[in-house]
Amino acid sequence: MNRRLPAEWAPQAAVLLTWPRADGDFADALSEVVDNFTRLTLTIARFEPVWISTADDPAALRCRLLDAGVPESRLRLWQVPNDDVWTRDHGPVTVFENGAPLHLDFRFNGWGGKFPHARDDALTARLAQLGALPFPLRRVDFVLEGGAIETDGAGTLLSMQRCLFHHSRNPGLDRSRIASVLREQLGCTRLLWLTRGDLLGDDTDGHIDTLARFCDPATIAYQACDDRDDPHFAELAAMRRELEALRRADGAPYALIPLPLPRSLHDAGGRRLPAGYANFLILNGAVLLPTYTDPADAVAAERLRPAFPGREIVGVDCRALIRQSGSLHCVSMQIPSSQAVIAADG
Repeated sequence: MNRRLPAEWAPQAAVLLTWPRADGDFADALSEVVDNFTRLTLTIARFEPVWISTADDPAALRCRLLDAGVPESRLRLWQVPNDDVWTRDHGPVTVFENGAPLHLDFRFNGWGGKFPHARDDALTARLAQLGALPFPLRRVDFVLEGGAIETDGAGTLLSMQRCLFHHSRNPGLDRSRIASVLREQLGCTRLLWLTRGDLLGDDTDGHIDTLARFCDPATIAYQACDDRDDPHFAELAAMRRELEALRRADGAPYALIPLPLPRSLHDAGGRRLPAGYANFLILNGAVLLPTYTDPADAVAAERLRPAFPGREIVGVDCRALIRQSGSLHCVSMQIPSSQAVIAADG
């Protein structure tokens, strides 16, 4: 079996979203969050189709999005029950098996049983039953969240040890077996592990998509912190040193792009929220960047721009999303095109 997990910059057929429920975790700020999702949908639709599952009335949502300017030709909706909005973690992970696209439906257990998850765990299978997914679906009896893995599309996987090896995700499997499953299911030939790096307020045990992201096979953008008085400073500096020590398949070091840390944002109870810029979303022709009406927004955009020639850097205000500790990449899952180019082993 020859499998490959494509890089996010490979051609995409669409982006999948899960719409917030009226009685969900965002209920106390639903209007702001729905506005945030509407802006996100409109922005994605500039570049490619948007597919949305919603627990509520899809007809009403369709009207709302069409009125907002989303082209009807780039919008598809299905009614599917959900627990939350984090499609990156409960949506399908698409690989290519012997050159043919295949959706993998990994188990989702609410980040180790922290939150309700039964409906989210069933969501991908329900989408397949409704004919929403374009490729065959295969269930995998292994807990894995899409936000926990990064790939260069050429066989290298980057992740955080404390997340993938956390005892609450796949109890009974040792580290060797977990690594073996990743290789088998995702076609990875190289596993790169980080042990340091964290954002206060994160409840995922260190999802890599909030900390370090491939921009191309030779470049990694990472969340940095220049303020020695910020509680993030030591941990993110340690992560930078680990990234500096990583090597590409040819033995060369990675080019590293430090992303600034926005000023601290807090919830109503005073808890610091995991706001950062590594949670960007790569689209056909664009990179969507989470923004927070912060001077660092522009700095992050300028630092990312050279890494994505030919792609527009577009900011999307994520102050509403971050209230539940997630951002752009967390709420979305790209569906690769069947024509996506899969690189050979590097």
